[in-house]
Amino acid sequence: MARELTDEQWAVRAPLLPPPARTGRPRADDRRTLHGILDVLTTGCRWQDMPRQYGSPVPCWRRLARWQRDGTWKKVWETLLATLDRQQRRDWEHTVLDSRTVPAKKGGAR
Repeated sequence: MARELTDEQWAVRAPLLPPPARTGRPRADDRRTLHGILDVLTTGCRWQDMPRQYGSPVPCWRRLARWQRDGTWKKVWETLLATLDRQQRRDWEHTVLDSRTVPAKKGGAR
């Protein structure tokens, strides 16, 4: 349960997520789905082993992929880092950019 966002953390992140579609089937709850995604990413478990309190693993997996494709994760990351900078709470000694987040077009520079 420690991976779940507090109400304060959720209030900051919720506006950064894309709005639900106006038509079609209602999507799974964003907060619960995000908790499922965070659980899988932090524990390393298989999607099908995700705790059922977060709903079905299929919407979580699809939402993770969709938010990656549409730039939602990047927007959340940039917004949170900018907020920490404004509050002078960002510790550059412990800031890391994982190379997997930087695209290398056609294999990178040669």
